[in-house]
Amino acid sequence: MDGNGRWARARMLPRAIGHREGVKSVRRTVETCIDKGIGALTLFAFSSENWRRPSDEVSKIMDLFVNTLKKEVAALDRNNVRLRFIGDRSAFSSNLQQLIRDSELQTAGNRQLELVIAANYGGQWDITQACRKLVDRVQAGELQAEEITQQSLAQEMCIADLPLPDLFIRTGGERRISNFLLWQLAYTELYFTDILWPVFDEVEFGKALDWFANRQRRFGRTGEQVEQLTGA
Repeated sequence: MDGNGRWARARMLPRAIGHREGVKSVRRTVETCIDKGIGALTLFAFSSENWRRPSDEVSKIMDLFVNTLKKEVAALDRNNVRLRFIGDRSAFSSNLQQLIRDSELQTAGNRQLELVIAANYGGQWDITQACRKLVDRVQAGELQAEEITQQSLAQEMCIADLPLPDLFIRTGGERRISNFLLWQLAYTELYFTDILWPVFDEVEFGKALDWFANRQRRFGRTGEQVEQLTGA
């Protein structure tokens, strides 16, 4: 969700205003997912590298997390949305950590949409923590090193219980993944748009979905094989 700061700067506003506008885009995107029957949405809210930003901006982002959770969780619950967080939450304040736990507990039984918020998350961190879990199992005698497979590693990743992502969308004009779901995006279709996140709406989301619908997903096969399998 890139472009909040640039949106604000173009209007000679503080960056914090851009982040608040970005929350409105989150709300629109969640509503569009519900309307279109999309089962899972993962939003990269704060990366493990974002701590390098000016301390004042980081502080305001943390405050925004707290205020947004207080305001939005009840509506998410009413709309049958399950809220989950991935990332190393130990760096957050005790208040924010408690709000995260409470929001996950309150919405745990919902099934309309799995809304995953990646906060203090990095794809490299995700792979590292998965490796550590497997090492712990080997040291405990539960697993032999030679039994470690691609599948066993994948099972230790964040959101391993969800389907692998079909579509990655990055707003704001950058053409990179920026340490987001590195393992999980291996065969994901990558869509980049110059639209800044605060003005990303259902129309722009629809453009991304239309683009995705016209992609031929081969997963290592030839185009001819895919056509035979799908009857296209």
